[in-house]
Amino acid sequence: MIFEGLSDKLQNTFSKLRSKGKLTEKDVKDAMREVKLALLEADVNFKVVKDFIKKVQERCVGQEVMKSLTPGQHVIKIVNEELTALMGDVQSKIMISSKPPTVIMMVGLQGAGKTTTAGKLGGYFKKQGKKPLLVACDVYRPAAIKQLQVVGEKLDIPVFAMGDKENPVNIAKAGLSHAQKNGNDMVIIDTAGRLHVDEVLMEELKNIKSEVRPHEILLTVDAMTGQDAVNVAESFNDALGIDGVVLTKLDGDTRGGAALSIRAVTKKPIKFIGMGEKLEDLEPFHPDRMASRILGMGDVLSLIEKAQEAVDIEKAKELEKKMRKQEFDFEDLLDQFEQLKKMGSMDKLLGMMPGMANMKNQIGDVDLQNNKDMKRSMAIIQSMTVEERRNPSILNASRKKRIAKGSGTSVQEVNRLIKQLNEMKKMMKMFTGMTQGKGKKKRGGFAGLPFFK
Repeated sequence: MIFEGLSDKLQNTFSKLRSKGKLTEKDVKDAMREVKLALLEADVNFKVVKDFIKKVQERCVGQEVMKSLTPGQHVIKIVNEELTALMGDVQSKIMISSKPPTVIMMVGLQGAGKTTTAGKLGGYFKKQGKKPLLVACDVYRPAAIKQLQVVGEKLDIPVFAMGDKENPVNIAKAGLSHAQKNGNDMVIIDTAGRLHVDEVLMEELKNIKSEVRPHEILLTVDAMTGQDAVNVAESFNDALGIDGVVLTKLDGDTRGGAALSIRAVTKKPIKFIGMGEKLEDLEPFHPDRMASRILGMGDVLSLIEKAQEAVDIEKAKELEKKMRKQEFDFEDLLDQFEQLKKMGSMDKLLGMMPGMANMKNQIGDVDLQNNKDMKRSMAIIQSMTVEERRNPSILNASRKKRIAKGSGTSVQEVNRLIKQLNEMKKMMKMFTGMTQGKGKKKRGGFAGLPFFK
């Protein structure tokens, strides 16, 4: 999980401070020494760490902390504020042009995930109601154009390409013209990368920039390269002038040094983060939410947004009515499974819940999209007829045998799922009984689902 090592070390350090009723200057200095080591081990830039510790220590040994009733908590509050400031204070959004199309130019080295990120960004804006066009300007890397076309097809986003023999500057200009004629209000240009920063690469990018005049130049960097990512960002910014950074593979970077260093070194904001391989795994970067997650305080707002994306509100309302009448059936359970799958992995969800990040060690990373128990349960339900799903009481021995055969499971597993449904209905009856007449409303969605190992 992102920032796993850093988060654990910081939380251990601050738990010691919380246990003290009063803080001395020595307590603060000892804690800051541990914080400094934790940040350096997380591969955060040395100068960034030095400046960060200085700012925090100056505030922590001041009167505001020493006279506080809960000094330990006050120190955590200061660290949280300074971490947020380090990563940019507030979310930095893409500048949308008042005169469409908005042109975004994607740049970066080979292997950072630039082409996939261009597609993910297109998918993100499509969800916002935009009409994006992907422009394939990488004519050097074998199959780069094909890769963008495959991504575009999966997301149902058009891709403009002119083959690998045409000049990238001409392709970019033609792509912009195509967007203007066809009503595309977002143009995302996928440019070529290199294995390292060189003059030839920069010259081509400068030429594209001068011809299409992008509203945003986004640099894609691989978070797992740590300090190299920061150095690359600095080089691109000095040579080209970037407007923001997209950090990819952040879900695989347990240290997180790049995320904490790039903004401080380049003065350019992180605008998006890649949190997985799936095409929907691109998130806007919120410095305040990330700081909270690092300190084990959770990220409730992101969790709510994720739930809102996954949950069908109308279905949830309908489910609430059924729960009150104890009419929950296998069709409803199948809907719940489908919504749960959209939530992603349990590891990510726990990281967003205040004080729950450490729970991942106890239950492991349950992938809700590929969970075997959930898939097995879904297969059993899908092997039932509509009548059987809506009226489980008709499931006799011969029907169960047919369902087991159709789902590749056993009769015992079919019986187990029926038992779980009945137990859930009992729980719902108990909860609705507790809430009725007390002016409390129960909401539908993920109601009493069995725990999947």
